[in-house]
Amino acid sequence: MTIAAETGTAAASVQGSDRAELPPIPEGAVMLTVKIQRYNPELDDGPHMESYRVPAQPGDRLLNVLHYIKWYIDGTLTFRRSCAHGVCGSDAMRINGRNRLGCKVLVKDLIGDKRNEVTIEPIKGLPLLKDLIVDMEPFFDAYRAVKPFLITYDNPPTREYVQSSKDRDRFDDTTKCILCACCTTSCPVYWSEDAYVGPAAIVNAHRFIFDSRDQGAQERLEILSDAEGVWRCRTTFNCTEACPRGIQVTKAIQEVKRALMFRRV
Repeated sequence: MTIAAETGTAAASVQGSDRAELPPIPEGAVMLTVKIQRYNPELDDGPHMESYRVPAQPGDRLLNVLHYIKWYIDGTLTFRRSCAHGVCGSDAMRINGRNRLGCKVLVKDLIGDKRNEVTIEPIKGLPLLKDLIVDMEPFFDAYRAVKPFLITYDNPPTREYVQSSKDRDRFDDTTKCILCACCTTSCPVYWSEDAYVGPAAIVNAHRFIFDSRDQGAQERLEILSDAEGVWRCRTTFNCTEACPRGIQVTKAIQEVKRALMFRRV
């Protein structure tokens, strides 16, 4: 089904008289065909694709396009978003087959000379709830399992823990994770192995394993030495390519593997 929004008139003929009046099409806008995977568990037997024709400026973020569809064309469209600035990680989705954040993708990076078309689907490997929303609990269960917090066994310090710049740089890259699940749900092993902890959990374990202030590294290494832990990684680099924060995910996983092999952090 294709729903168009090509004029500045009301969208009542498409969705009913309760829809908001369409705003004027701005100068320089292009007509974008947006194909979205839709699924309502109360109505649908399975996921299906629906298409929308909407005006968009090259500098618009894809999240703006989704807002336009929801606010002016089809209010039933369901997706997650929060900060809209690439910090919260809420709007992870598959955009033209790649895991990305809707708020960080610009329309100009998606359109071509011949076809102004984009396909949006939910991220893979997690249970589908509705439209672009998946159940994130399996992802966060794996995250919590690696104890992503500072562990110390000494007496409480009388002042803050002191750390050198060199020691801080050792794990700086993996502090950037925003738990968007782009890396984990781009992993072919995660798609087929429900018990695999996934790249994001390993990245967050890495952040504390190599923290000079932490005393729980061996505990986390024991957790990750499990059959469904770090050894399930097949080094396909999908996770590194998918990360919207530019984290060297595969490198972090390899460093955890070496720490396990040599029992040295």
